[in-house]
Amino acid sequence: MTDQQQVDLRKDEVEAGTTTGLASPSVDVTDERQNSLWSDAWGELRRNPLFWIGAVLGLGFLLMAIAPQWFSRGQDPRACDLANSKALPSADHWFGYDQQGCDYLANVMYGARNSLIIGVVAVVVILVLGVVVGAISGYFGGVTDGILSRIADIFYALPLILGALVLLRVGPETSIPVINSRGPGAVAVALALFGWMTAMRLVRSQVIAVKSSDYVAAARAMGASSRRILVRHVMPNAVAPVLVYTTITIGVLIAAEATLTFLGVGLQRPAISWGLQLEAGRDSIRTAPHLVLFPSIILTLTVMAFVMMGDALRDALDPRQRA
Repeated sequence: MTDQQQVDLRKDEVEAGTTTGLASPSVDVTDERQNSLWSDAWGELRRNPLFWIGAVLGLGFLLMAIAPQWFSRGQDPRACDLANSKALPSADHWFGYDQQGCDYLANVMYGARNSLIIGVVAVVVILVLGVVVGAISGYFGGVTDGILSRIADIFYALPLILGALVLLRVGPETSIPVINSRGPGAVAVALALFGWMTAMRLVRSQVIAVKSSDYVAAARAMGASSRRILVRHVMPNAVAPVLVYTTITIGVLIAAEATLTFLGVGLQRPAISWGLQLEAGRDSIRTAPHLVLFPSIILTLTVMAFVMMGDALRDALDPRQRA
């Protein structure tokens, strides 16, 4: 039997749990499983047209947020002339003008920045809170799991929009725009504080299922610390459902920000966002429908882009979805 055949046989014994000795240091079953999972998932994603549609749209909106001047035809969103107030779209100004006589295309393009910043920052906070709390709760169990689960239940009792609305209403006013109670940072944190529980539950359930696996028991028997087991063996197998959830949640949070701003408790002028544009245009929907139409279309496409990518990622990471 050649050396390569011996290594292959050793791998099969480790994966089947039939080996009678210690696994060879050169054989890492966890790494091989993860590599296989992600390579198979990427193969599925490449064949999914919904993923590519969502990815192209998402990349376009990301570029719009980073460099809105590339999409605004050289117009300044702050350059206004009341003589053009609510003027309809034309060949020179594709989206027309807003109430102040500002070019509406430029305003919609620049509105992507705050909306996407809030969505992405909120999802990062949700991911950190959900992964950390869920991993600790699921791995240690017992009293720790009971306390953390009850804390999550308390937050579950408050709906996302209602909880964020109350927090933003009572938040402190500061002179720093980012952490002001109506600034992008505060809105993102308010949404994250009332949106991390589902991610926590997903991680917790995955960790509970994974921690009883043979390779985790073997790592524990070899003296690996709890921290190493969590980071090296448990989390790589528990993070996939959370990535799917957070991808979809970016779109949900962007829509939530627009809702809060529309209700008057999110961003405030002179900030520019799609929610502010919808709020400003609602009273003119009969005489100037473009003030609501264009930001609504862009907002809808943005949400759809992230939802499509999340759905495609879910199907790719779930073997049961594959034909």
